[in-house]
Amino acid sequence: MKSGLSFLVGALRCEIDELEQLARTSALVATIGRLVHALQRERGISNVLLASRGQRFAAQRDAQIAECLRLEQAVRLAFDQLDAADGRIGNGARLFSRIAWVLPGMDALPGLRHRIGALAIDAAQSTAAFGKLIAGLIAVVFEAADGATDPEISRLLVALFNFMQGKEFAGQERACGAAAFASGRNDGARQQQWLHLIASQEHCFALFADFAAPALAELWGAVQAAAQLAELERLRRIACAAPAGVALDSELSQAWFDCCTRRIDAMQAVEERLGADLRQLCLHKTTQARGELQAHEALLASLQGERGAAADFFLDAPATPDAAPASGAPYGRQLERSILDMVQEQSRRLQAMGDELDTVRAALNERKLVERAKGLLMAHRRIREEEAHKMLRQTAMNQGRRLVEVAESVLAMAEYLPADKAS
Repeated sequence: MKSGLSFLVGALRCEIDELEQLARTSALVATIGRLVHALQRERGISNVLLASRGQRFAAQRDAQIAECLRLEQAVRLAFDQLDAADGRIGNGARLFSRIAWVLPGMDALPGLRHRIGALAIDAAQSTAAFGKLIAGLIAVVFEAADGATDPEISRLLVALFNFMQGKEFAGQERACGAAAFASGRNDGARQQQWLHLIASQEHCFALFADFAAPALAELWGAVQAAAQLAELERLRRIACAAPAGVALDSELSQAWFDCCTRRIDAMQAVEERLGADLRQLCLHKTTQARGELQAHEALLASLQGERGAAADFFLDAPATPDAAPASGAPYGRQLERSILDMVQEQSRRLQAMGDELDTVRAALNERKLVERAKGLLMAHRRIREEEAHKMLRQTAMNQGRRLVEVAESVLAMAEYLPADKAS
């Protein structure tokens, strides 16, 4: 029969397998982050090109497409390296489903780029197409965070996911403003969308600060130059405070794009640091677990050796009541106590990890609820995502409730809503 120590060894081997899988997933997340950053820049450049009717940013767009193609190949290779037949991934079904959804979007990029180059679509359509693909890529990161089983790694993944989401809202704001300035006009709908993007960024960066280590939060504060933020606010006021229909200075499109790009590039530096910390944490925990496994396996071998020595003694020794093996009893109290202490310590550690993981998962579950509530409102009210989010947020403010509580109320009423006539 196997001893408790044998199962502790088995538990450690499982833990190492999970950590190694998390390390591979974390490397994938970092690769996705670089592609997202490049696509965000291509989206902004494309909007300037479209809004200026091909007069601006043509050369910049060609260079950016080449960079995106290079990073896209890296992401595809990272996808290929994930073993889809490996059942060890905790949420493999959801993660692989997200990847399956993203790949057709990547395949559609050449067609999208051709239409943009031919000026066959407008800036809003280009923004929506890029946004859909980027949202899918960020959803892969969300599933990676949701599937993490180590609380420290999970916290970093949640911090990274929220930072990437905030950076995406910043990228959408750059694209929105680029189209407004390059076209020389803004309207009420675009202004409302702009304000929604600003508020959404602040929310995501606040969540990032909640889950990130203090050093990372400090780094994020340090990379935000005061002069850069002042320039950003000045340009925001010019566009968002202007009455609808009032012409904007199209020459400001370059200043706007450059200002936003400096800010987003600074965000990318923080994102890279998050990714590096994540990979280092995975390596540290894997090394630590392997050290524990080695010590446990040595103890197990010693225990099995004592059992064998005891069996040989009782077979060969004379049948006298005072006979005993020279090494003492094979199941001495000291060894039994040592194994019991290890079992109890493992139990306490797993309990602590479970409690911490529950706290981290709560933030992910809240996002799921809000996204589901937004989807329900979009379907039944025939409204856009930012309008649905604004409706939820405004209701929460008016009622003095948390956003997730309002989302839960909306979902609780789902069965009473009329059927979607479009379905």
